Amino acid sequence: MIIDAHAHIFSTLSGFGADGELKPLNKGKAIWSTGEVIQLLPEEYEKTEFTLSSLFSVMDSHFIDKAVLLQGGFLGFDNYSVIEAVKSNKDRLRGALTVDPFCRNLDKILNYLLSQDIDAFKFEVSTGCGLMGIHPTFQLDSELMYSIYKRLYSKVRTVAFDLGSPGDESHQVAAIKKIAQDFPLMNIVVCHLSSPRRNQDENIKKELEMLQRDNIFFDTAALFWKTRVEEYPFETARRYLHYAKNIVGAEHLMWGSDMPSTLVQVPLSKQLDYSKGIFTDKEEEWYFHKTAEKVYF
Repeated sequence: MIIDAHAHIFSTLSGFGADGELKPLNKGKAIWSTGEVIQLLPEEYEKTEFTLSSLFSVMDSHFIDKAVLLQGGFLGFDNYSVIEAVKSNKDRLRGALTVDPFCRNLDKILNYLLSQDIDAFKFEVSTGCGLMGIHPTFQLDSELMYSIYKRLYSKVRTVAFDLGSPGDESHQVAAIKKIAQDFPLMNIVVCHLSSPRRNQDENIKKELEMLQRDNIFFDTAALFWKTRVEEYPFETARRYLHYAKNIVGAEHLMWGSDMPSTLVQVPLSKQLDYSKGIFTDKEEEWYFHKTAEKVYF
């Protein structure tokens, strides 16, 4: 079995981040408010959309059994689509809801979201496409954020964080450790193995050791892209996976694709294959499905 622990869908692109709005063009392209045009999807996606049926099509062609939807600022918040997709596909999907903590009607939003049959949240806080790209820097262990975690604690099983990369103001590893300690019955997921760049070997080992806790888990979505640019089999990403396996264990690691945007960079078959030889057969079971089953399903 394979579970993609970090995927996205969108029918209407509504990204928003440090570069303003991200709006669709055609043939997989999109444009930021700065005027920068990016190839968001492969060119065959004429309408620049990646719907639930698109996701299932890619999953089926690569023998991926289940997926977790982790929406965020890059493609746009879309709680409604997550709720509807999971409701209709409980056998294959789980999803995380999200909220901007600075919304004036935060309580009203949380009341609605917490009434839904979804037990995961995600906070994409990076300084690029996350909350700290559109708001001044704030602390993840601040009174404001803790007031939200306390609301989630009795209702939500898992909270995921996209912290951005080491050196970014959003990359608050000590705060994640504190949150995990203060909310021990909640699974905490650090996306992208904490988004390390190249030549950060000592830092990634230090962070993994700091976050070595029973209730902290990591997805490795787009790790090969965070450590760009390298050719397959992505030796830096492989080395970081070795560190992670040895420090936190395969039981705390989850494979993820971060699709659809990563499909432009690397074929999904190579995203699945580049970890070959790092894990034993038993460890691969944890990495490719058992950890995600435990954390999200």
